[in-house]
Amino acid sequence: MKLLAAFALLIDLRAAIQAALLPTLYALWLEPLLLLRPTALSRTFMAYVWAAFADVVDEGGREVKADLITPNATGIVLDIGAGHGHTINYLDRSKITKYVALEPNTLMHHEIRARATEAGYSETNGTLLILSCGAEDTESIISSLRVDDQPPLCDTIVSVLTLCSVPRPEEVLTTLARDVLKPGGQLLFYEHVLSPRSDVAWWQRFWTPVWKTAFDGCRLDRPTHLWVQNIKPRDDSVAPALFWRDESRAWGKPGEPEEHLFWHQTGRFVKA
Repeated sequence: MKLLAAFALLIDLRAAIQAALLPTLYALWLEPLLLLRPTALSRTFMAYVWAAFADVVDEGGREVKADLITPNATGIVLDIGAGHGHTINYLDRSKITKYVALEPNTLMHHEIRARATEAGYSETNGTLLILSCGAEDTESIISSLRVDDQPPLCDTIVSVLTLCSVPRPEEVLTTLARDVLKPGGQLLFYEHVLSPRSDVAWWQRFWTPVWKTAFDGCRLDRPTHLWVQNIKPRDDSVAPALFWRDESRAWGKPGEPEEHLFWHQTGRFVKA
């Protein structure tokens, strides 16, 4: 792997620091006890980073997400890492009954609400639900969706650049797919994942400790697409292939260099 490609993410790190350092320091000045709460401090920093770069990141994946989400998402949509709610831009409103946004960073909730309102989703009429829990808090997710003791399972789960930072990702993916997604429902994802090239993967593992510290737990070294493919039915003796329908598949981002440290995979998996 070329050294230029191996160190390319330092450009992104510098840009993030330039955008978010001063407002984060100001937040610390207002609330010095943030120093004793590293997770809250990281989320504060990430909120300012995302305010500066969310639209740029969204634009970089626009074509992929338009092809993945717009024709496929239906019914109750669970967005497991909503950020600023950019997924809303790709939903066909005529096919969506409810948009459920998971975003543990509450500093981003006002952006989700504003974007959702503009697209015609509302908390007052039940077409919008914003949850401050993470995807790993499956009990809260199911409880929030439950009506008359019967949870209305989701028709579509969307994950866009989220599973890189979710704690216990294999367990979370399995629980969401088994317990939250309807039979016939879809898991749609667009994630940066561990590269199949050993040299690129080495550098991804090398940089992950730095990157996850700066960016609210984001890891470069997760084979998320493989974890999705290998989800099994609750009976572990049953083959993983029987959990997903035959049309389920994952694919790469068109035109992406093989040496990219943020190597992406896109997937549409339909529950059997």
